[in-house]
Amino acid sequence: MIFYITSIVMILIGVYAVLVKKNLIKIVIGLSIVDSGVNLLLISIGYVKNGTAPIFSRPDLTANHMVDPVPQALVLTAIVIGLGVTAVALALVIRLYDHHKTLDINKIRKLKW
Repeated sequence: MIFYITSIVMILIGVYAVLVKKNLIKIVIGLSIVDSGVNLLLISIGYVKNGTAPIFSRPDLTANHMVDPVPQALVLTAIVIGLGVTAVALALVIRLYDHHKTLDINKIRKLKW
């Protein structure tokens, strides 16, 4: 239960940073926090208390006593994708700073053509 609450709090903190903060670096960090919160939520959904690895090594093991490997595989993939998205977003922020000499989203929005 604590993992569900922690993941929801992380998602809410990340959404707050994306919606309220004006610095582009803080917005990218907020997106990364949302990504981590979603990953934690997916892992906690597949958690089984006192579960074992999904390998039928003993005859007394059933599927109810094993941890679901699908959320773990999805989160492993999501971590790699999240890292790539964060790297591209930070590269974009660097290019915006080189071009506009500011990281304030309001000043960049006013520079329309």
